[in-house]
Amino acid sequence: MIRIGLRERCVRVINRQHSVLPGFGISLGLTLMYLGLVVLIPLSALVVKALGMTFEDFWQKAIADPRVMASYRVSLSAALVAGLVNSVFGFILAWVLVRYQFPGKRLLDAIVDLPFALPTAVSGIALVGLYASSGWLGGWLEGLGLKVAFAWPGIVIALTMIGLPFVVRTMQPAIEQLESESEEAAAILGATRGQTFRRVILPILVPPLLTGFALAFARGLGEFGSVYFIAGNLPMKTEIAPLMILIKLEQYDYHGAAAIGLVMLVASFALLLLINLLQAWTRHRSST
Repeated sequence: MIRIGLRERCVRVINRQHSVLPGFGISLGLTLMYLGLVVLIPLSALVVKALGMTFEDFWQKAIADPRVMASYRVSLSAALVAGLVNSVFGFILAWVLVRYQFPGKRLLDAIVDLPFALPTAVSGIALVGLYASSGWLGGWLEGLGLKVAFAWPGIVIALTMIGLPFVVRTMQPAIEQLESESEEAAAILGATRGQTFRRVILPILVPPLLTGFALAFARGLGEFGSVYFIAGNLPMKTEIAPLMILIKLEQYDYHGAAAIGLVMLVASFALLLLINLLQAWTRHRSST
């Protein structure tokens, strides 16, 4: 017992001496300071600014205004649809990049990250040039009765474009960690491909898939640059909530802008909380 205790103390001393980062106290202090400066203090300022008005003013500026409510519906619905589309096709793309070898794989893998580096305004202008009535696809689609640019479908396409990398990069590590032995065992036991996917693969990949969806949804909820050009910004139709915040700021209505921002903050936080609860439930269910 004495020898084991001495060995454990020696291991702790060696680990402490060879630690690359500073100790726990310094690391925690730097973490809290950075998190406070970058996230907590700005969000607290937003909350304080919004709470500086009466409840009646807050209700009139952020809830009762029909134009603001229409912008909420546009932002939430477009971000939700784009997140669901990215969840499906982002999963397929991540699966192909991990499981198959083909010419141009590295190029395709690099293209996935392009929306991260591309300015959102540039992507919005590119989408307008493609889907406008004079664009490569816009005229053909309008001939079929489908208007994309300066309409709700254009917003969904823009949000899908900027949200795809979040799903793909979240799913890739999870797919890489899948053990092929489980799939082979299911095939030996007579399971079809559909049964193997539903009962073996999908339960493991649901938590990262939910994470990717949440990231893509949250990114789309606050997107402005790429949507601004292709939406057309028609009142009550294609105005998004970030645009309403900009309009309030241009009118020097800082309390109104803060009120709309607070509503969007609460909606995003509630969604992320729900996603985390679903992840915990799926992990608990898969472990049992």
